[in-house]
Amino acid sequence: MFENLQDRLGSILNGLTGRGALSEADVSAALREVRRALLEADVALEVVRSFTDRVREKAVGAAVVKSIKPGQMVVKIVHDELVEMLGSEGVSIDLNAPAPVVVMMVGLQGSGKTTTTGKIAKRLTDREKKKVLMASLDTRRPAAQEQLRQLGVQTGIDVLPIIAGQSPTDIASRAVQAAKLGGHDVVILDTAGRTHIDEPLMVEMAEIKARSKPHEILLVADALTGQDAVNLARNFDERVGITGLVLTRMDGDGRGGAALSMRAVTGKPIKLIGVGEKMTELEEFHPRRIADRILGMGDIVSLVERAAETIDAEKAKAMAEKMAKGKFDLNDLAEQLKQMQKMGGMGGIMGLMPGMAGMKDKMAAAGLNDKLFGRQIAIIQSMTKAERANPDILKHSRKKRIAAGSGTDAAEINKLLKMHRQMADMMKAMGGKKGGGMMKQMMGGLAGKMGLGGMGGMPDLSSMDPKQIEALAKQAEAAGIKPGALPGIGGGLPGLGGKLPGLGGGGFPGLPGLPKKK
Repeated sequence: MFENLQDRLGSILNGLTGRGALSEADVSAALREVRRALLEADVALEVVRSFTDRVREKAVGAAVVKSIKPGQMVVKIVHDELVEMLGSEGVSIDLNAPAPVVVMMVGLQGSGKTTTTGKIAKRLTDREKKKVLMASLDTRRPAAQEQLRQLGVQTGIDVLPIIAGQSPTDIASRAVQAAKLGGHDVVILDTAGRTHIDEPLMVEMAEIKARSKPHEILLVADALTGQDAVNLARNFDERVGITGLVLTRMDGDGRGGAALSMRAVTGKPIKLIGVGEKMTELEEFHPRRIADRILGMGDIVSLVERAAETIDAEKAKAMAEKMAKGKFDLNDLAEQLKQMQKMGGMGGIMGLMPGMAGMKDKMAAAGLNDKLFGRQIAIIQSMTKAERANPDILKHSRKKRIAAGSGTDAAEINKLLKMHRQMADMMKAMGGKKGGGMMKQMMGGLAGKMGLGGMGGMPDLSSMDPKQIEALAKQAEAAGIKPGALPGIGGGLPGLGGKLPGLGGGGFPGLPGLPKKK
């Protein structure tokens, strides 16, 4: 979503950080470029003006800390203002009201209200352990009510039974009554949309609001909408009164202008973002993390959270035990590749890693994309059990059979085997050394740098929750360790000395040290 903006801002700010001293003219020239980059990203003009004015005001009169170059100071000011523009703190859905809490979804047709209703219901059920009832108030769009019923079947969440001929306001009343009788904690009302804002739609929304008395009114907007999203948010806020925003299609290739504009214009927080088609692909919106991503600083906390959700605890434990013995066969490699796919593939992980944003293009040019994982898994699945457990027995005739079975060639099989050998050697080094191997030594070095020497090394990420990790990241920043400067992380994965073994031959080492599924 923010790749173009990230590239533009990155190159502008990199030009500043290399200089020893900055004049007012340098700052003005850079801000002109920043302004152009934001406008190209479809950010509303009024938002861009106030943003650049605030940055200029702070940058020109900035008291520069002795140990920090003026250019780095400007980057910090731009970062802080981005966070301010997106809303300083993340705000989640407010369920602090007597049950059943009514959540009303509003927005235009095609923005993804029905799918988002299903995603929010699943999220509240899985994470908050709430009993949720979904109700479709969309009597106009063909099969809209049936779509929500199917989502209910798919996710195992209660849906209000459909009664033909009922008006949206009657359905809203019936939904609230059914939720009370059924002992539900939350009732989500999926309202009708239009292709554009019109008077009957607004009247209907106001009637539903009066009848159901919602605690939360969430405006669902397509992140690809651009400038028009601002008018949409204003109109809905004036007529219905929204409490928060949900942006869908944040995984698309839009320019991100809606996300940056809507919070600044409406003053309402962006609560959730849709990052994919699956029912689980809905994330909380954290302004600081998004600002970090836009400025290419990575987002380790989100990466750890994603790992915590996707990595199977038992498999991770079994893998750790094998690693401790220095064992790592092709079955383990296939498992690592599948986990990488679940976490969003190469692109998804690289986008969250500090200092790695620029690597994505180079890797794509070298043919290292997510299709590669699929081919490598296909190669491993075309082998026999004996071959996977002991790759040394793979001679020419066996490789020929595997290549035919997986639709690849002998060269690709050789690359995979070379990568496996490198990884197996690395796993031996990580598991075999006294005191926990390379990983612990690397973390211990980082702990010393952060003044945590008395703790006997850095705490294990797997035993920490994301809030603790975020606090640790802030502590690192306060100690003068920038996200890209973490030992072994700035240029690659922890403990790999800034390299990704096997990348020359097309591979990826997995992610040691990430937390297990809770």
